[in-house]
Amino acid sequence: MKNLLILIVAIAIFLHFYPQPELENWFKEQKTNALSSFSDATDTKIRLNPQKIYNDLKPNFEQFNAEEQKFVREITSSREAVKVFFKDNCQEKRPVPKLHQKNQLLVCKKISNYQALF
Repeated sequence: MKNLLILIVAIAIFLHFYPQPELENWFKEQKTNALSSFSDATDTKIRLNPQKIYNDLKPNFEQFNAEEQKFVREITSSREAVKVFFKDNCQEKRPVPKLHQKNQLLVCKKISNYQALF
């Protein structure tokens, strides 16, 4: 038993001071798979409908040009697209070349109203 404990500690110390990229990548992949499985198992099915965001933005479409309206339609095509746009462009405050700054702020504000449902 003592030898097993010494072996485990030696492996832990080795991996701490000499990280193995393949092992770390495998561990991260397994962690991601486990977290997604747990997420799927505990999902409450209360989700954001991206069409709701699009409908909330429709009354403001007179200030959007045709390309911006098309881009907003792309953003609101799926939950994942909304999450990625919000994370990359709203939380990080990066400018979007396809949207005017004022319109981007409006889109981010509408999405932030539903942030809890991501």
